[in-house]
Amino acid sequence: MRLWLQHLNEIEVSLCRTWSRGGRRRWIQRPFAVVSRLGDGVFWYSLIAILPLTHGLLGLKASVHMLVTGGVALALYKSLKVYTRRERPCHYAAEIIALVPPLDRYSFPSGHTLHAVSFSSVAIYYVPELAWLLVPFTMLVAGSRIILGLHYPSDVLVATLIGLALAFAGIQMVV
Repeated sequence: MRLWLQHLNEIEVSLCRTWSRGGRRRWIQRPFAVVSRLGDGVFWYSLIAILPLTHGLLGLKASVHMLVTGGVALALYKSLKVYTRRERPCHYAAEIIALVPPLDRYSFPSGHTLHAVSFSSVAIYYVPELAWLLVPFTMLVAGSRIILGLHYPSDVLVATLIGLALAFAGIQMVV
């Protein structure tokens, strides 16, 4: 697995260099740093707290579902990071600078993206009118991880697929 990821690093590092250079512009870096920080949990925990207040029992169901999904996502992504031990682009290539401090050492998969996709998918299942806010925010979180020099595109893509799978598996269990 690690040999395959090493080969993938070589393929993706040029794209990471390009995105990282673009991210060094203050007018790009600052908004993506804010989005990334909100994706650390602030936005999601606020949403989980607000949904029961704004949508009653349905909002409570959504919040509990999001918390359970988040717990499974956390355990899964931490296990994958320990197993794969893929170095972040900012650790792999000297010219790629982490524009915000990474939360941990390894990059595969992107925990921010995995949680954003799974939380958004579950929340939209219960409250579809939130899609106009959650879909663009989730896309910005995912993009921020590459632009800020913290993840490879494949980290984000795989996290997206895992997040969707977790959300849809959970939704199938409650249907």
